[in-house]
Amino acid sequence: MSHSFGVAIESLVAILLMLTIGYCMLLNARLKRLKADEHSLKATIAELITATEIAERAIGGLKHAVRDVNENLGNQLTTAHQMSSQLKKQLQESDNVIRRLSKIAIAARPPEPEPEAATSRVSAAKAVAAAAQAFSERRRSDGLAA
Repeated sequence: MSHSFGVAIESLVAILLMLTIGYCMLLNARLKRLKADEHSLKATIAELITATEIAERAIGGLKHAVRDVNENLGNQLTTAHQMSSQLKKQLQESDNVIRRLSKIAIAARPPEPEPEAATSRVSAAKAVAAAAQAFSERRRSDGLAA
């Protein structure tokens, strides 16, 4: 019995060793896959770092372009505002000139002999003067002559 008991124990140990070897082989296969995934992950991380660096450079370039455009637009807005002010002054002066011209045209026309003739027929000079006066007094809401 002691001999068969020894064989049974050794058989049991041999079976356990075979199970351990099989499990070690399974673990080895899993570790190989894990190593392959690690290399793949390292490559992906390297690609992400490269893409991040490229994006940072692109963002820097965009910031520079925005700064240049902002300065250019600011200068153009300042120039446009000055030109608008200058045009407004010129329009005011032109209104003054038209008023003076209409006064001159009214003063230069010959006096009408009879009031009856004046009411029946308006002279050409009076029509021009009235049109000039109406033109100078018409204004849009932004101050420009209509």
